[in-house]
Amino acid sequence: MWGRYDAEVVRDELAVLARLGCTLTRSFCYWPEFMPEPELLDPEIMERFEEFLDLHDKAGMWTVPTFIVGHMSGQNWDPSWRGGRDLYRDVWLLGQQAWFVEAVAKRVAHHPAIAAWLLSNEMPLYGKDGDEEVVTAWARILVNALRAGGATQPVSTGDGAWGAEISGNDNGFSLRRLAPIVDFYGPHVYTSSDDPVRQMFAAAFACEMASSFGKPVVLEEFGLSSDMVSGENAAHYYRQVLHGSLIAGARGWLAWNNCDYDSLAQDDPYRHHAFELHFGIIDHSGNPKPQANELARFAHLVTELARQGWQKSPSAVALVVPEHLESTDPTWSRFARSDIQPNLFQAYIAAREAGLPVSVLRERDMTARAAQWGDSGPKGGLPEAQLYIMPCAKFSTTNAVQVLLAAAAAGATIYASYFAGSTPGQPGPWFPWLEQVFGVTHRLRYGLVDEIEDDAVVFSFVADLGDIPAGTELRFPVAAAGRARSYLPVEAVTAEVLALDQRGRPALLRNPNGEGSTVLSTYPLEHLAASRPDANPEDTWRLYSALATAASVPRPVRADDPHLVIGGLVVGGKEAFVALNASPDEATAGLLAPGRSITPMSVAPGGRLSGNELSLGPYGVAVFYAEPSTSGL
Repeated sequence: MWGRYDAEVVRDELAVLARLGCTLTRSFCYWPEFMPEPELLDPEIMERFEEFLDLHDKAGMWTVPTFIVGHMSGQNWDPSWRGGRDLYRDVWLLGQQAWFVEAVAKRVAHHPAIAAWLLSNEMPLYGKDGDEEVVTAWARILVNALRAGGATQPVSTGDGAWGAEISGNDNGFSLRRLAPIVDFYGPHVYTSSDDPVRQMFAAAFACEMASSFGKPVVLEEFGLSSDMVSGENAAHYYRQVLHGSLIAGARGWLAWNNCDYDSLAQDDPYRHHAFELHFGIIDHSGNPKPQANELARFAHLVTELARQGWQKSPSAVALVVPEHLESTDPTWSRFARSDIQPNLFQAYIAAREAGLPVSVLRERDMTARAAQWGDSGPKGGLPEAQLYIMPCAKFSTTNAVQVLLAAAAAGATIYASYFAGSTPGQPGPWFPWLEQVFGVTHRLRYGLVDEIEDDAVVFSFVADLGDIPAGTELRFPVAAAGRARSYLPVEAVTAEVLALDQRGRPALLRNPNGEGSTVLSTYPLEHLAASRPDANPEDTWRLYSALATAASVPRPVRADDPHLVIGGLVVGGKEAFVALNASPDEATAGLLAPGRSITPMSVAPGGRLSGNELSLGPYGVAVFYAEPSTSGL
């Protein structure tokens, strides 16, 4: 916009956003215009940028300037002088990027409207994938240049958090390696799915995965084009993404984007990426769309949360992330990562449907922490989780298994499901000491898998497990193909058989270990669901709920309805909860909150919360306190 800058348009747009409760924008230092020649800032563009910052300050808003742009909306733009040089490796070009960052910072870093900085906009799409060491050096050099320019505000890379630790795709942008350099992480989430629940919770899962590295997480980009979704369904999506990422630990939200661009229909990239014209929360006439109203309601809620101070509730359930997901050694982990991420995501959904206070725990951190604590630490240095979930546990390191066994001995429950993997290389479990850990003898054959013969797996419980009594049946449709469509043939040795499959074989077993236990599913339940369209909700949530009950996991508020997802917050020292209806139909349930009094904070239109009776419209949400009751009951 800088070449056709109009201060009145900017002023009007900021006024609309401010009325909606928005406090923050993201702005882009379009590199070809800001730096038309090496080591030269365009003076007129910089004057416009400073006026742009002044307008934010007058509107009571902040902005996050983004430097290397670069890339946007399906197209890349180079300064005319780049000459095809490598953005990460060419020393001269890297020096020009550092000069640009430092020069802009020297000019405007003092401005009160700047909340934070981003080094790039989706740099993997502009500079392409890079080596981890080189990309990390690129980021360090640019951040050092920013600080040399006098900027003290927080900074992040703007890469979208698409690297191996979240997606399984190694693009060089490692959250772990960048952690000492940046101040927050910023996922960009634009998903497509074959399952409505997975679609709604993809952003929450990305935030959950990013938050495991100890930095604040801002949902830096999410959104949709009105060309692809109705106004009603756009509102549903915004509502679910905003509140789902809230209970996943996000601390800020930036929707893509401000307004529609109909007047730019003849300009690239909008000419060839025509759907990019209509990502705005405001239409071309300046009218808020339904998703803008959702953003406004959420802004009102977050203002109240910020006034009192809030954080995600402590987690008693750990979703264990294999080290293989973030390993970038291509000789042994490249093929593993494509299996791990979708299975973890499906397990996360099942845990949420069961109302579990869940967070992700990475094997690499778990074993490092245990080594630091030694034998003197609680549970070998683990966090105080009571239930550890290892979905489709083909890939586990020996260190992680030993640490988890120590946790079980101290009283925790460790659940794992068998998975042969979907790729040709070494099918079967890479799980060390499987027989000893789970108290079984397996009957596997080398190089072969035992195919699931039926269209559905049925777990018939022959013993009680938590809130599942003997005689209960759980059903799991089968959609997996190839080697992944297989089970683990076992015989119990020290383990107790909890459930048999539809052919009378052990399907779920529990083995005592010290004060706790290990539980094995001989079927890859999470992969069976992840492989199936329109899978959710499915019965894995009932198994997880039963495991949590058996492990004495606290759930102060719950609803025995998988469509109602409940996550906890601590707000001003008080317990609060967010309930999301993850279905297109109205959902009504009695909240189970023994000894607690429920007080509404926010209920989406069409919903009702009266006492412990909750009714939510399609994809509706409610936020409420649940404090200890004074009635004595």
